[in-house]
Formats: sequence, structure tokens, C-alpha cells
Amino acid sequence: MAEGITVKQLVDAVGLHVFSGKEFLGDRQITISDISRPGLELTGYFTYYPHNRLQVFGRTESAFAASLTAEERKVIFQRMSEKDTPAMVISRSLPAPDELIAMATAAGIPVLGSDLPTTRLSSVLTEYLHDQLAERRSMHGVLVDVYGLGVLIVGNSGVGKSETALELVKRGHRLIADDRVDVYQKDENTIVGEAPKILKNLMEIRGIGIIDVMNLFGAGAVRTETEISLIVNLENWQKDQNYDRLGSNEAQQLIFDVPIPKITVPVKVGRNLAIIIEVASMNFRARKMGYDATEMFEKNLSSLIKENSATDEGDH
Repeated sequence: MAEGITVKQLVDAVGLHVFSGKEFLGDRQITISDISRPGLELTGYFTYYPHNRLQVFGRTESAFAASLTAEERKVIFQRMSEKDTPAMVISRSLPAPDELIAMATAAGIPVLGSDLPTTRLSSVLTEYLHDQLAERRSMHGVLVDVYGLGVLIVGNSGVGKSETALELVKRGHRLIADDRVDVYQKDENTIVGEAPKILKNLMEIRGIGIIDVMNLFGAGAVRTETEISLIVNLENWQKDQNYDRLGSNEAQQLIFDVPIPKITVPVKVGRNLAIIIEVASMNFRARKMGYDATEMFEKNLSSLIKENSATDEGDH
């Protein structure tokens, strides 16, 4: 789990406006992706108050707060303003109660607002916080967007990962990360990869050094992040190794708890790895859409065997 992000980062990313506490934005930390709708707390029930979450006020919460007396609002909002409460957020362009601003400011808590409906705002906040606070892991490899598929190219050092990715970029595909890829689990079935900040848009090509892909090839040659759909393992060709020739061996690699399809491509002089990865990506997409060339080959082979068997029986 990431250590946390500041409320200022949230404000800038989501487009919130600040009612009060602008001076607290850079210091206030958010460490949990869950949010809270403090309906019960407004009635005075604080037994299970999740005080370390963003507190989101929608139309229902705002209407109930308006039905309270000023003194009741002051007491409730003071109890809600704990030392680890990141911020108060009000949806639907609703006004912020004076008592909320006063009690939150006294505790050093920003009060924020949004024009979005409450359900939509909750979804946007949760998704952003989950992405930012999800556990991250670094993997050695190169991540490229090939025909809209995130392809993670892995293999031993010096096997040609970066050079292959450079050729893919020249062919119109997009680089996400070279050498080191930061990955995180977005949901139960999705792994996302991105470049570490220090390596963003950069590649290392042996004999040349560091190159800036966006500067050389344009903004269309890079992408900030992508879902990892396929892993391609580049391996030096070994004569005694039996490589898959029909595509029937479906290997997988777990990243966190998500299985990602993985293929191994042998590397030797004369093989155009960029084209092979392009074809592998197209073939993977075709399989996802229900067309499997291996199954088609096996059906054709079975039909041919049946025809030959019938012909032999007829000759006898």
C-alpha cells in the first residue's frame, strides 16, 4: 500500500474547489481509498465512525444537517473533525454549512466542493484513490501498447527487449515504460503498468545511451499507463529446447493475484521480433474474440484424416 497522497493532489486531479482550508491542502494526507457518507454520524452515532476517510456530503446529508440547530451542527461537526480526517467534500454545488467550515478549520481540515452528483463523485474519488494508493511492485521489462494491448516484454538482460520496443515504436506503437515497470492491481482482473517518474518517456539503447522517445518520435509514441494483457518472454534460442509450434500451450504468470497470459519467443539472428510481437498481439486479440487458429488447424487436420480414412476404406 502506498504511504499516502496529499489532499492537494486529490483537488488537482479530480477538479475540486476549496471552500476553506487552502493552507492545509499540502499537509493533509489521505492514506485509505475508502470514503464515508456520514449519515449516522449526523444523528449523533459515532461508535463506528471511520474518521480516517474522506467524508462526503450529498444532498441527503446536507438536508439533514440543515434540519439541525446551529448548536447541534457545531457539536456534530466538531466530533467529526478528528486529527486524521483528511477532508470534508460536498457534492452537487451545495453550500458548506458555516459550522462545518468553522469546526474543520479549527482542526486543520480542508472543506472541498464539487459540481458532480454524489454517486458520480463517490465513484471518481474511490477510483482515483484506489489507483494512487494501491500496492505497487516493480518488474524488470519493457511495456508497450501494441494495437491497444498492453504487452510486457520480459527476458534476461541483453536479450534485446529495448531494441525490440524501439522497433515497435518506429512501427507506430506506443511506449509505456522501459527497463522497469511499476505495476499495481486495479481490480480483481486487471493489472496496470506505468513508468517510474524518473524513467518516464525514456529508453536505454546500448551503444547510444538514453533517448527521449517523446522528443524523438512525438507525443503519439508514448502513453502514461496501460492494462497488461500479454507477457512476451524473449529467450535466447536453445537447440535442445522444444518450443511451442502450434500455440496450444497456454502459460500464465501471476502478477499479484491476477493470471496474465504468457508466451515465450526464442531469439536468434534473423528473427524480426517486433513483427512477431505484433502478430502475437493480433492473434491474442483474435482469441479473445473467439477465433482460435490452433483449433481451426486441429479441425482441418481431423477432417483430412477422416477423408483419407474413408478413401482408404473405399479402395479396399
